[in-house]
Amino acid sequence: MKLIENKKLHLTYTVSSTFEAGIELLGFEVKSLRKKQGNLDGAKILVRGGEAFLVGAYIPPYQASNTPSSYDPYRTRKLLLNKDEIQEIYGHEISKTLTLHPFSLYSKNNLIKCEVAICKKKHARDKREDIKKDITRRELRANS
Repeated sequence: MKLIENKKLHLTYTVSSTFEAGIELLGFEVKSLRKKQGNLDGAKILVRGGEAFLVGAYIPPYQASNTPSSYDPYRTRKLLLNKDEIQEIYGHEISKTLTLHPFSLYSKNNLIKCEVAICKKKHARDKREDIKKDITRRELRANS
């Protein structure tokens, strides 16, 4: 079940491949995500030293009054990927045009997972073509 989704990702990027990764969270962050609170806009994934990190994702505390005062909702969270997946990501990142973005956070067997997407930025003409396609799909649905 999808908890949070990065809806703007398809508008500005073309997704070439995706990975499933676990994510290290605190208890009150898990409760907050299960209530579908949070935001992935502007979040990115950095790979350093053979580890992947989710940077810039906003996950508010479940109960603000019971949360430690030092809690940062934009803190860096570690992604749990195996070595083969990290090597595959390194293989894709040979060109500087490819970036890693979180596509969605979802629950699977009582665990919170992050769908990682390898993306390439779209040009303005590609965006216009996608918008035209969306408009024609909406018109076809309205007419039928």
